[in-house]
Amino acid sequence: MKTKKELRNRCWIDIDGKKFFGPGRAQLLVMIDKNGSLSKAAKDMGMSYRKAWSMVEDMNQRGQQPYVELHKGGTQGGGAELTERGKKVLAAFQNMSDKIQATLEQHTEEMLGLI
Repeated sequence: MKTKKELRNRCWIDIDGKKFFGPGRAQLLVMIDKNGSLSKAAKDMGMSYRKAWSMVEDMNQRGQQPYVELHKGGTQGGGAELTERGKKVLAAFQNMSDKIQATLEQHTEEMLGLI
């Protein structure tokens, strides 16, 4: 029987020992930017609005500056958009993740060959 081997890595940022930002939150920011709506972003990700709202609140409160600006509903409904800081954090995280993935790909064959 052939054994399936994978080299995997997950990267996230902790603040005071508690997870703050990683792939899930990055994806949430991508979906907010795409949809202009927290509820649509949550739905597309298969998570509850409450969980998405909690994640955004955490990022906005524990980050140096807010990442998402939420607009209350009205005649045209509410919405959400990334702040400039949110866009910068997302771009930097995606860039870093791409570099980490490229490094993993360079070493996968050698590493898995030794296992």
